[in-house]
Amino acid sequence: MSAEEAPEYPLEGVVSWNMNTTCNYRCTYCTQRFLDDRTRWAKDLPAFIAAFARLPGDWEIKLSGGEPFLHPRFLDLVGALAAQGRRVSVVTNLSAKEDVLLRYAALTAARPGVLSASLHLEYADPDAFREKLLRVAAAHAGRTCVTCVATRANLPRLAALREAFAPLSFKVQPEKQDRDVIDYGQDEQDALLALGGHNGTGALAPTYEGRMCWAGARYLIVDDRGDAWRCYPARRARTERLGNLLDGTFRPRFAPEPCRYSYCNCTIPRERGMVLPSPLPHRSA
Repeated sequence: MSAEEAPEYPLEGVVSWNMNTTCNYRCTYCTQRFLDDRTRWAKDLPAFIAAFARLPGDWEIKLSGGEPFLHPRFLDLVGALAAQGRRVSVVTNLSAKEDVLLRYAALTAARPGVLSASLHLEYADPDAFREKLLRVAAAHAGRTCVTCVATRANLPRLAALREAFAPLSFKVQPEKQDRDVIDYGQDEQDALLALGGHNGTGALAPTYEGRMCWAGARYLIVDDRGDAWRCYPARRARTERLGNLLDGTFRPRFAPEPCRYSYCNCTIPRERGMVLPSPLPHRSA
């Protein structure tokens, strides 16, 4: 790919901050279930808030975990980021009390991000989940979407669930084991692709290998300790580490660079125009 084919400079960068490993669910398909420590959470919030303030240009902070609403100072953090003028998004299993979710919506109203609600059918009743989400979405000024992991047990239910959650965006995520998409049969692959594939990409295991991507410059993955990586595949492979936001070693990239990974589970670079999505080859599991 030539330099002329690189995406334009994204005016707003995005940080995906996995701010804690704690979660009140223990889903059988969870990609974090083998972590050595499921009790960690970001301790020095003022240091993180200051680090995000130092990022050059405009940024959206996307909060995830674990379950971010379990952080004992979650709403304080959201308020501080909003006071910086940052756009705030969240990925949540929606198990927090409704008044807390509504408070989050109010705090982010000036520059709302995406409220991404993860429907975990091993724990949540879909009807109750839907009614609660619709009430919160009515108060949330930004975009709201629903995601659900397509386990083999869930897969036959997902088409009907997508209809039930209309008009909200409903996205499916193929199940992963040992960090890779499971070996779905052909009929299962066809059903998943009919539902849009991984997060609406049109593929089960999207690949952007070799394509110019702004990840590392305008997209970062940060964990609860402040360690930063270029993207999710980089963190998974423990490559392209960018240093630590809290100890002064963080060094971002300054230009788009070719993707180095044959399987990319990042959604934001594609949705924010940081990597050219078409034509997107389909990789089976």
